[in-house]
Amino acid sequence: MSALPPKKTTTKKTRADFELLGQKIPAGTRRLLQLDIGKLYTNTPLTIGIEVIHGKQDGPVLLVTAAIHGDELNGIEACRRLAKSPSLDRLQGTLILVPIVNVFGFIQQIRYLPDRRDLNRCFPGSEKGSLGSRIAYLIRTQLLSHCTHVVDLHTGAIHRSNLPQIRGNFENQSTLDMAQAFGAPVILHSNILDGSFRDAADKLNIPFILYEAGEALRFDEPAIKGGVTGLLGVMTHLGMLKSKSPKKPLSPLLARTSQWIRASHDGLMIAKVKLGERVKEGSLLALIVDPCGTSEEEIRSPIKGIIIGRNNIPVVNEGEALFHIASFETLQNAEKTLAQFHAHMKDLEDPELLFTDPWGNHDD
Repeated sequence: MSALPPKKTTTKKTRADFELLGQKIPAGTRRLLQLDIGKLYTNTPLTIGIEVIHGKQDGPVLLVTAAIHGDELNGIEACRRLAKSPSLDRLQGTLILVPIVNVFGFIQQIRYLPDRRDLNRCFPGSEKGSLGSRIAYLIRTQLLSHCTHVVDLHTGAIHRSNLPQIRGNFENQSTLDMAQAFGAPVILHSNILDGSFRDAADKLNIPFILYEAGEALRFDEPAIKGGVTGLLGVMTHLGMLKSKSPKKPLSPLLARTSQWIRASHDGLMIAKVKLGERVKEGSLLALIVDPCGTSEEEIRSPIKGIIIGRNNIPVVNEGEALFHIASFETLQNAEKTLAQFHAHMKDLEDPELLFTDPWGNHDD
């Protein structure tokens, strides 16, 4: 009697560990890492917290960063909510979350570093340069170089609000595809600035989009919700998550040009338009009056478009930026898209009011 041939045995292939900052993260796990960036004046060590979620299956490596300007808080909360999403249990690829890049600025509730430098103008950085240059060097070499795609979360500057929008260099098709998948109502073509984080990514041929929404030092719920749903949309587009929603995604509008309208006089600004409002050429944007009521100057729009940014402080000086207007080929379509975005944000369940840490370790 002839012997039966041996049965073939198959072994399930295990995805390789993800290596970052000298540590190995096994597939199907997550880990909180710390990047040492220096010390406070008290000699207390200061680190950037980094959460790595390494999926069981192969896929892109997406880096999500927030608070590269220390007073821009919406992105921090968006990162926290994304980290708690059940969708990440089925992650394909690797997600790297950095909720607070500029820890120095975050602690002091300011935009800049202690030496008043803008970290987002310090790239590619230097190992032996200024504080900002050293931090930029670490971010570029220890984080950015390990990624395939980047989403950087921002808000408007202090006392300025931005309509939810995506900015990027849309001559790059991969970047444009990410921007459209994010689902913000407006995507604005923006040239790359020398020394920016986006500039460093571009030199490494890494697709990079920047999300702007809300105001510094404030939580804005629609901006945060839009950030979380946008990040999930990008991850679905990249094949990191499987789409569950049959709902048709928002089709954002691309603005190739925009313009800041500035104050022509010193005084008090009485705004006549709101964020997201449609304006025509010649529309009244604001009145600038003096406190004694002896003068009143009109500020009118030189172009047609949608208000995507505005100054929130009534006290203005001549030359100060007041309103940011994006130009679109069809304003009616722009208004429709904005209405759809706000309706979608209202449909999402409101989160409970919680006191939290950026990593979601406790809710009180």
